[in-house]
Amino acid sequence: MKAALFKAARHIEIGQRPDPQIQDPTDAVVRVVRGCVCGSDLWYYRGINPHQVGSIGHEYIGVIEAVGPDVQDLAVGDFVIAPFTFNDGTCPACRNGYQSNCTHGGAFGNGEIDGGQGERVRAPYADATLVKVPGDAAAFTDEQLASFTALSDVMCTGYHAAVSAGVQQGDTVAVVGDGAVGLSAVLAANLLGAGRIIALSRHAERQQLAKEFGATDIVAERGDDAVEAVLRLTDGAGVDRALECVGTDQSIDTAAGIVRAGGMIGAVGVPLYESFEYQTLFWKNVGIKGGVAPGRQYIPELLRHVLAGDINPGLVFDYTTDLDHVAGAYAAMDERRAIKSLLTISQP
Repeated sequence: MKAALFKAARHIEIGQRPDPQIQDPTDAVVRVVRGCVCGSDLWYYRGINPHQVGSIGHEYIGVIEAVGPDVQDLAVGDFVIAPFTFNDGTCPACRNGYQSNCTHGGAFGNGEIDGGQGERVRAPYADATLVKVPGDAAAFTDEQLASFTALSDVMCTGYHAAVSAGVQQGDTVAVVGDGAVGLSAVLAANLLGAGRIIALSRHAERQQLAKEFGATDIVAERGDDAVEAVLRLTDGAGVDRALECVGTDQSIDTAAGIVRAGGMIGAVGVPLYESFEYQTLFWKNVGIKGGVAPGRQYIPELLRHVLAGDINPGLVFDYTTDLDHVAGAYAAMDERRAIKSLLTISQP
């Protein structure tokens, strides 16, 4: 099959990978309809993280082409959303709703399992991992397909920030980060009923999308200036919840500086902190919770909202191309010409 392959820093090319086969009785093989490029994929692209041989990409949606003999809830022809991690559904982490921490699970596109930037994927533990989308797949619009793809990772990650922070009806929330995850966190906070949402963003097109997703205020400053700006907006009180969607020292320092005493930080930016200290939170009685989003826990609920037309997370995709031009999709994100790149692999 044709797939995107990582060759070296800033060198992604199309090559061939073996067609996936059913290896275990709980497997399914999915023909990919849409895939996308994640911000974390750029770690390979920029040469920061090594990548094993195999197709890249942990976000995809598609049509089931084959199932193992033990698969009970899915069938050939079903249209499915794959969370970015697979899970067995039975271990303690899975039973408690943290499927991304499954004892026997793993991530797509890491070498052992080919990823969604290719024509087909083997999905382990298919019943526990994949989420069936009801309806006639051929009738879905491109807009819906984009939103389904967003549910495979980025929307769930933004939602995890809001859930981890405990966003409730009427809360004042600030979102640190205006990438696809931060914008999804704005949408998630709005979905959970936040009364005021302050988006920290310096880019006009991202500010506009943040407003469309429910942001009531925009703060363009960074660092200490951002903290001062948010405190001015809240009459010195700070926000009830801060959603940290970047993972740098500056972003977590900002989140800690703008949240009120007794407030909560939802952190989903991969933590690259070097100097941040917990004492900053301790003296304000501020909590922090977050981590790798349990996408499989969130997809069914978020899917209902997409199908009902309540949310349109696919708007984070502002660059669309096909698999043959995947290198351009990476370059557009690396050069910040795109928020997030969508790949059209096939049609339902």
